[in-house]
Amino acid sequence: MSQESTVPGEVVETTEIPEPGAVTIVVPTFNESANVRQLLRQITEAVPARLPCEVVFVDDSTDDTPEVIEKAAQDCPFPVTVLHREEPVGGLGGAVVEGLKAATSDWIVVMDGDCQHPPALVPDLVATGERANAGLVVASRYIKGGSRAGLAGSYRVAVSRGATWLTKALFPRRLHGISDPMSGFFAIRRSAVTAEVLQPLGYKILLELAVRSRPRRVTEVPFVFQDRFAGESKSTAQEGLRFLRHLAGLRAASPVARMIGFGLIGLTGFVPNLLGLWALTAAGMHYVPAEILANQLGVAWNFVLIEHLLFRERRRHRRWWDRAGRFALLANADLVLRIPLIALFVHQLHLGVLSATALALVTTFVLRFAGTEALVYLPRRGREKPGRGSTAQQGGAV
Repeated sequence: MSQESTVPGEVVETTEIPEPGAVTIVVPTFNESANVRQLLRQITEAVPARLPCEVVFVDDSTDDTPEVIEKAAQDCPFPVTVLHREEPVGGLGGAVVEGLKAATSDWIVVMDGDCQHPPALVPDLVATGERANAGLVVASRYIKGGSRAGLAGSYRVAVSRGATWLTKALFPRRLHGISDPMSGFFAIRRSAVTAEVLQPLGYKILLELAVRSRPRRVTEVPFVFQDRFAGESKSTAQEGLRFLRHLAGLRAASPVARMIGFGLIGLTGFVPNLLGLWALTAAGMHYVPAEILANQLGVAWNFVLIEHLLFRERRRHRRWWDRAGRFALLANADLVLRIPLIALFVHQLHLGVLSATALALVTTFVLRFAGTEALVYLPRRGREKPGRGSTAQQGGAV
């Protein structure tokens, strides 16, 4: 057993890698030209002597990052490949998926390109996975020996902790044994993941992996989150919204959860529907045409929400106007059924118009959900043809 320092003043114990051993290091980058030379220098100093490796950069940059990588790679004792994507499909998570597909080693380590993840820990991640016969090894900031010191400011610390709590609350079984599901630093066996089933959105690819294709055995290694070497964090409010959309999509992956989500969205649709109905009837319109007009407000509201929260991964097999048209036709066909029900409830049960409308909406809920899944978001049969821009353009080994 040997010792190696991962950060100044800190010593951790390491174990030699069982043979055979090799690793592909996947680094997604977006305008990190000021960091990649330092990152490759750190990898050169820490990894090749103990573990054969290759580095795959998947780049979505709009600056000169690919050119800087190519120049810096000339001094590296290991192969370096640049995959530049003209369209950043799936964000950082999509870039990682492209890297997983391109990897040739049994072990794949995913890490950021800003030097906040110490390359000296790469051999330990693989060694721990080999010893534990694990499929996934997470570098965690939240177990003994780990630290989130590199998070800049109390705001980012609070956001990170809040996101961690939220994800673990939503996926208690899938994330059992993972203390840091927000980590972007982990090792995974190539045989433990099927890249085709992943549908990333944004930068939290570990969460996507753990929920959709979690290996049976998972272990963790502590790590100290470093200060960014150069540049500024890419975390923005927009990325935060994408993260919440991603959470909603993952949580709605099962039919039962999707039905519950559909029902909750339908409940929120009561608001624009009933407000419109109240306004129109208060203006003197008969409740039947008022119901028809007010229903369109609820239809539009519900369509926008289910598009982004429930069926994001099923949208690509139809154009948006096709989906919107089918959804509107289905919703208004549902209205044809609801109007007699409303009339029955009003005249026979002596309910008020608003109460009768709410009861009719609940009565037809299951039919509306089944029809929406089958007629609007029916999954494709057979293989999908990749869209333009969805595949990475390989710059070649350099």
